[in-house]
Amino acid sequence: MNHTAARHRFAIPFGGLVLGAIFMGCSPIFVRMTDVGPFSSAFWRVALALPPLWFWQRLAREPAVTNRSAFLKAAAFAGVAFAGDLMFWHLSILNTTIANATLLSTMAPVWVFLAAFAWFGQRLRGVEVIGLAICLLGGALLIRDSFEIDRTRLVGDLQGVATSLFFGLYIVGINEARKYGGPARITFLSTAITAVLLLGVAITSGEQVLPGRLAGWIPLFGLALVSQAAGQGLLAYALGKLPVAFSSLVVFLEALAAAALGWLVFSERLGLWQWLGGCLVLFGIWLARPTVAEAVPDGSDSGN
Repeated sequence: MNHTAARHRFAIPFGGLVLGAIFMGCSPIFVRMTDVGPFSSAFWRVALALPPLWFWQRLAREPAVTNRSAFLKAAAFAGVAFAGDLMFWHLSILNTTIANATLLSTMAPVWVFLAAFAWFGQRLRGVEVIGLAICLLGGALLIRDSFEIDRTRLVGDLQGVATSLFFGLYIVGINEARKYGGPARITFLSTAITAVLLLGVAITSGEQVLPGRLAGWIPLFGLALVSQAAGQGLLAYALGKLPVAFSSLVVFLEALAAAALGWLVFSERLGLWQWLGGCLVLFGIWLARPTVAEAVPDGSDSGN
């Protein structure tokens, strides 16, 4: 492969990763506009995404799965983990401050880095570890003004940590499934499993499941089409092309996108510390970027 082709092969998944982070960062905007309960909004996010994901799977015509048993196990693992991520995220929002929940949920890349090193035996580059540290600092500065340490919110804070752990496991599961199948098939299957689990959570919670007005479906479809189908689909695609440790830093881009959208849509003020934190996140990701040669070579991605 010549250098130009290699750069092109790297640029497309990297662009998809960035775009996916922006789409996932839209989710707080849509959630704020819904008139259903938090668990119900999480359920509709994945349930309403299933039809477009099914069509994507049909249109993609991806190669056959190379190891069906391993693929199904990894996709199911990812689906369960994502259900845990959404469930604990909403519990954390209810039991601690949004700032605390946001910061603690951005620890997901830490778990991915540990899993990549200890579980899969992958060698972590020094710049990836430094980039992660810089991103963690940037993420802390993004919510510096509203972060609070309070013993009465300890349960909610621990639920925020659980959110990060489950999202980290989700990324690990999707990355493992990408060894055997394409992103469309993986995203559809894992989303379907998440939907089944969250339906049970939404019903047993006793909260309002259906929107009280017709316009209430608009933000739910936004969650499903933008944050879930497009955002998670692009993440699954990128995970088959880029190193998993680097790809996990998408969590920080998601938080940055959410802050920027809050500023643009709801006029939420961003101070000097927030701007500095955003710049640090971007610098950390730039520093941790893989070289062109470290992108997945031709033939190793079963999704192609």
